[in-house]
Amino acid sequence: MLIKQIFMVLLGMSFGFIVSGGVFTVLLSVGLIPRFAGKMHIAKKIFILEEMVVLGTLAGDFLSVFSEKAQIGEWILTHNIFGAVGTETVWSIIGNVIMIMYGLFSGIFVGSLALAIAEMLNTIPIFSRRIGFRHGLGIAILAVALGKLAGSLIYFTQQVYLHG
Repeated sequence: MLIKQIFMVLLGMSFGFIVSGGVFTVLLSVGLIPRFAGKMHIAKKIFILEEMVVLGTLAGDFLSVFSEKAQIGEWILTHNIFGAVGTETVWSIIGNVIMIMYGLFSGIFVGSLALAIAEMLNTIPIFSRRIGFRHGLGIAILAVALGKLAGSLIYFTQQVYLHG
């Protein structure tokens, strides 16, 4: 039984290393981190930015693997941190703000990654040259982003995920 558990730990860790190596390889190959540093004018602090990406990834990993330890809201509600009357209301507001911020930053990251991959593959310039699209590329990208936002809002507000 102990040998089986050791084997499972080794397999799990090696598969985790493979997947994380693949994720960081994609991030490095598209040059997303140096591009962010250049756009934010913090090229001197690129190592800190890279470390924050790694720490954010590790934090997400730990929260997904040890999800029972990440139940902060349940702990706050059972211990009435904000008083007997206002704990549920205050935590509801704080939880909604946290979820909105998480969704915003996750969307920015995924959108930036998708655009960086598309730019690396030169799909946008090739597509715009083939269809004769000269001006308004920024407006077209904004329209795609707003369409994605509208689709996501409809998906979640109308609870499409529940009934397809």
